[in-house]
Amino acid sequence: MAEAILKNKIEKLGLSSALECDSCGTANYHIGDEPDYRTMKILENNGIKFKHLGRQFSKTDFETFDFIFAMDKENLRNVQKLAPNETLKQKAMLFREYDPVDGGREVPDPYYGTIKNFEEVYQMLDRTCDCFIKKHFSE
Repeated sequence: MAEAILKNKIEKLGLSSALECDSCGTANYHIGDEPDYRTMKILENNGIKFKHLGRQFSKTDFETFDFIFAMDKENLRNVQKLAPNETLKQKAMLFREYDPVDGGREVPDPYYGTIKNFEEVYQMLDRTCDCFIKKHFSE
């Protein structure tokens, strides 16, 4: 969901050539899977079209991307363990470090919840994406 929101915002701001965004998991059990149908429903409700197939995080992502965001502390630890060195390890952080409401907290996993939980996560990610873009890509 975060990837879809961020890509949508980047496109609307004309920043697609300046920022590449991709999402993945730390485990291998969703490789090739489409996003959860509830995620897709929330994105659709918010006017966002999105196509994505799951992939697993790789050490090479540290070289490819300037920012590496984890949604929760466990995934952050898993990502940081793969860092080739301490400098690259510093690229990894919790996404909500940029959340103006609850900065530094985890993104709750709505999977076992209701569609309302997916909407709450959408709102959280939406405002966090805004702050990330404002801090790093605004003039």
